[in-house]
Amino acid sequence: MLTKSPKPQRKAINLSLDQALIAEAKELGLSVSKIAEEGLVKAVSARKTELWLEENREAIEENNRYFAEHGLPFAELRKY
Repeated sequence: MLTKSPKPQRKAINLSLDQALIAEAKELGLSVSKIAEEGLVKAVSARKTELWLEENREAIEENNRYFAEHGLPFAELRKY
């Protein structure tokens, strides 16, 4: 059974955005708050990925060197 995540708490903040762009978004029926949140989710995820890769770069490089030298385990059993 899937459990639902708790509804995120909202916090009102101030943003400085291009007035014409905000007006155009409203005319088009777009939710600026929703779009901003979606963009922030993507930016946070991308940055976390970058930081993880930086933190684990040495181990990843070591793995790559090992497999380059020794090949992949069970490679002889692969059918592709």
